[in-house]
Amino acid sequence: MRRKWVLLVAATTVAVTACSGQGGDGRGEIAAPPSDPAKVSGEITVLTNRTDQISDGTLEKYAAEFRKVYPGVKVKFEGLTDYEGETKIRMNTENYGDVLLIPNSLSLEQYPTFFAPLGKAGELSAKFDYTDHATVDGKVYGLANIGVANGFVYNKAVWAKAGITDWPATPEEFVADLETIKARTGAVPYYTNYKDGWPLTNWTNAIGSPECDPGAYDALAKTGKPWTEGSDLYTIDKLLYTIVDKKLAEPDPTTTNWEDSKARIGTGKVASMWLGSWAISQMRAAAEAAGEDPDDIGFMPFPAQKGGKFCSVLRPDYQYAVNVHSDKKAAARAWIDWYITKSGQAAAEGSISSVKGAPLPDTLKAFSDNDVTTIPQHQKNRAEVNEIDKASEIGITAQDYRQKLVDIARGAADGDMDSYFDELNGKWSEAQQTLGG
Repeated sequence: MRRKWVLLVAATTVAVTACSGQGGDGRGEIAAPPSDPAKVSGEITVLTNRTDQISDGTLEKYAAEFRKVYPGVKVKFEGLTDYEGETKIRMNTENYGDVLLIPNSLSLEQYPTFFAPLGKAGELSAKFDYTDHATVDGKVYGLANIGVANGFVYNKAVWAKAGITDWPATPEEFVADLETIKARTGAVPYYTNYKDGWPLTNWTNAIGSPECDPGAYDALAKTGKPWTEGSDLYTIDKLLYTIVDKKLAEPDPTTTNWEDSKARIGTGKVASMWLGSWAISQMRAAAEAAGEDPDDIGFMPFPAQKGGKFCSVLRPDYQYAVNVHSDKKAAARAWIDWYITKSGQAAAEGSISSVKGAPLPDTLKAFSDNDVTTIPQHQKNRAEVNEIDKASEIGITAQDYRQKLVDIARGAADGDMDSYFDELNGKWSEAQQTLGG
């Protein structure tokens, strides 16, 4: 009998408790790369957030190429519009695909419960970047297809129309530029994508940029009050709050739409959005589809400098994992390895390949030309940070607390920035003390 698992879903993460038994379903079995493609067979289901690539046939084209190498494997895609929310529900059962993207809300220590190990950290880290983000006890549970630089996707034509050609070097300059855009153009200066929610989580990936410190996220494990002036989280969240408070974002955040936002920025109706570099190609495609110049879409770093240079944190995008309950682990692993190393998807979308040694894509030429420093986000204390975050019930990698920040800034919730930061600091400090940090 297979072990049954119950998910206790909180605002911050997914907590897991075993109801009975020790399992006998191959838990812990390594989903190793198949040595002979001819011997791999079966139908696998791949859960994906790329509903657009299902609609336009892109993923089916990749599957067709994959079958030329693995003729016995059929790949079926299941697109989830609210990937984070729907996946968490699915993971209350054993039916969450054979291959899936690891949800952001899942804590690192839970990976072995839900996913099959893909190999030893020492071996896989020699081939792929970002394996430390999914390593537990020396085993890797997820492989990123691409790496992501973080910054503002922006419409250069709109910024130029407002008379702005240089990147803002401070948060204050950025806000002033948005005010100029509002005054001189008909564009919405900034678009929160509040309703879909998940884009707000990307602001956490700016941690490290203001101070150009790859250890900034790790430092949260020993920081009692992360929302104190001078800290990265204070700088990051103050910028978002100020944008909304000064009415430089869309008038009604509850009506935003992610897919629609691509066309809005592509046609100059929106000036900027904070996202990962993976979004550049999507926005350019939307601009071209609308008859606009795709080269109008640019990418700028967080508005802060250290030693006269901008910094952007490099991190993995979603990591691909194999469902620990899958009875098609060999086929599932075959798809992951082929998609990452052979499909050409990263290059086709102007993304940073996770394969070691791959060059930066043309989409980040502006970063190269302007000598932007790219830094990793250290993961040594990630489990400890996640434990504090879970106990605090804040959810720095989830959307809820920033949705509340936006609500306070637009007057839809009580309080102000200072009172909310005091509340967050109190929760974090209490959780840290409770856990003995």
